[in-house]
Parts: sequence; C-alpha cells; structure tokens
Amino acid sequence: MGIVNVTPDSFSDGGVHFDRQTAVESALRMEQDGAAFVDVGGESTRPGSEAVSVEQELERVIPVIEGIRARSGVTISIDTRKATVAKAALAAGADMINDVSALRHDPDMRVLAAQSGVPVILMHMRGEPRTMQENIHYDDVVDDVIRELSEWRDDAFAAGIAEDQIFVDPGIGFGKTFDHNLELLARCEELTRVAPVVIGASRKGFIGHLTGQPNGAPRMAGSLAAVAAAHRGGA
Repeated sequence: MGIVNVTPDSFSDGGVHFDRQTAVESALRMEQDGAAFVDVGGESTRPGSEAVSVEQELERVIPVIEGIRARSGVTISIDTRKATVAKAALAAGADMINDVSALRHDPDMRVLAAQSGVPVILMHMRGEPRTMQENIHYDDVVDDVIRELSEWRDDAFAAGIAEDQIFVDPGIGFGKTFDHNLELLARCEELTRVAPVVIGASRKGFIGHLTGQPNGAPRMAGSLAAVAAAHRGGA
C-alpha cells in the first residue's frame, strides 16, 4: 500500500503531495513500483495534529482520487474519519475506507460502509490525534488492543458490514509508546484472531528511535524490517 497524504503537515510526507498533480503522479509511480493499493488522505493524524473541516478535506482528496482513477485501475482507499468525505471519495472512484477511528468518530460512517459494501480498515486509537500521546496506559497492550478492536469489529457487524469486508490495524504510533509499538509488531500473530491485519509502520518514530534517524529521514532499512516482521506475524 502506497500512502499519499494530501496535507501540508503529515509526519513523513507533509507538503510533498499537497499539489494535486504531484500527488496523482506519485500515486501512479507507486503503482508502477508494485503498490496494489494507494491510500489517499487529506487530514493529518500525526501526534498533536489538528482536525480540518469537511470542506477542506474534500478540496484536497477528491481531485486527487479523480486524477488517479482517470489514469489507473489501482485500488484506492480513502483515509478519513468523516462519512461525507468517504461518500464523495467512493463516488470519485475510491474502493475502500480506511478510518483511524474505527468508524467511531462519525456515526454515519458505519451506515455508509454497510450500504456501499466496500472493505473497511478499523484502526486502533484512543482519543484524538491531537491528544492521543497523553496519559498512555495499557495493562497489556496486545490484549487490550485485541479486546477493543474486537468490540469495534462487532459494532461493524451489527451495523450490517460483512465480515469478509473488515480489516483491523493495531495503530502503530497512535497512542502507543516505543515499547508498545515493538510489542504489537512482535505479537502480530495474536491480532489475526480479530480479523485480517493491516500494519502501518513505515518511517514511524519508533524506527527513528531504534536507528537514531530524525523525522524526515528515509528510515528505509527499518521500514523494510518492520514490514518483514509484520508479514511474518500474519499481516
């Protein structure tokens, strides 16, 4: 999955894809390089980030999705917490919904996902991106994440979303400490009891902590190692 953040402030590629044409060309290069999915988002969810309006998010992502779809059949996921944005993105050519709030931020999101029948990724996060790194506590991070993702998966079932359309993401870096991130990767196989697992670890802070590389560094070797660990664990 290639990531296209159409934002000025995302943690890794903030500003890089803020121009529509640049974002579209980058997505097409990702497909040529082997990406089976391209994930398009218009609201940064890095620690401490502020929410953006529906209108601003739509202005960012819809032209990019339309531009990609006009030139490629690659699977597109819309990374959003807002049902209005997701609905417009699906109409523009997106194929799936990637929601960092696990469909809990906007009550209309579950209804939309059920009615549209598209795959959904439910990510684990406590609180909001702006505050998620404050007062972090888990009794056992893997057990707690499994329990909470299972509850949110069951809520999706109850809303009419088909079981085979649900994926879960433990939320590496989202309200987790350095040790929590490593524990989730090491015990990834346990997460597969909930649903098929998606892991987003590329270039994140825990890799920089391990390797001594600052934000903005490629962190390529560490990212590849994290991908290998996730795959070994069943992601």
